Amino acid sequence: MKTMLFIINPRAGREQIRSKLLEILDLFSRSGFKVQVHVTQEPKDATKVACQYGKEANLVVCSGGDGTLNEVLSGLAELENPPLLGYIPAGSTNDYASSLQIPKSMMEAAKNILTGQPYPIDIGNFCGERYFIYIAAFGAFTEVSYQTPQDKKNLLGHQAYVLEGVKSLAALKTYAMKVEWEDEVLEEEFVFGMVTNTISVGGFKGLVTQSVALNDGEFEVLLIRKPRTPKDLSNIISYMFLKEEPNDYVYKFKARELKLTSQTPVDWVLDGEFGGSHTQAVIRNLKGRMEILRAPADEESC
Repeated sequence: MKTMLFIINPRAGREQIRSKLLEILDLFSRSGFKVQVHVTQEPKDATKVACQYGKEANLVVCSGGDGTLNEVLSGLAELENPPLLGYIPAGSTNDYASSLQIPKSMMEAAKNILTGQPYPIDIGNFCGERYFIYIAAFGAFTEVSYQTPQDKKNLLGHQAYVLEGVKSLAALKTYAMKVEWEDEVLEEEFVFGMVTNTISVGGFKGLVTQSVALNDGEFEVLLIRKPRTPKDLSNIISYMFLKEEPNDYVYKFKARELKLTSQTPVDWVLDGEFGGSHTQAVIRNLKGRMEILRAPADEESC
């Protein structure tokens, strides 16, 4: 009999997994799986369980938001031969599920796991000790987008709340950084930076190019240097959210590995969760490190 480790965060999103759980378990059981269920109890619990029991399973499935997916992937990444991964999104944003075109319906996502094909994905290694699946970021937009209570974002809408949080120069904190990648070096004062492997960030699909490949061994990098006038800030926001012409304050490029060095500690966010404060961050792309189940390419594509 095939074995499945099913890791559930019951608090993700609006706790919708509670009303679908028995139906999903019945679906998996009827499909020939012996299912071991673990309900997460605390932060990082999913990482420990995935690492400890994942090697014994044919398939590991997680249900939760992007943070839960990060924890499970971080545990599996420690295994020499990680099992296949399935994902049932249940968070409020679900950026990575959007990139993979995993159905928003929990039952459809569960069926997708049973009929889907293994799809290799890159993951990020952060400072040699942490992993991320779709974004490592710092700065003003990150703080507003990810650290604001979800009920407030729901009230105003993601875009309105982000724009509200960065509407004045006084709200922006700057970070003097040296950024090195391949044979390139950039030294500036930045207000925001993100290293991504996704088409959606914080619910927005306009922040990164739509031609993203999730398994090409490269990150998409976006850095914004310090605006000098309110007009500069307005132009930056227009470029990021309204898709206007590029401007001199925004840098976009691809990289397999980066080193970012700052004069003072910088707070980082990994897949929506706090990633620590660092004066130097080395970020590496681990090409095709994991395989996740998704709909066949002839049905859906990234």
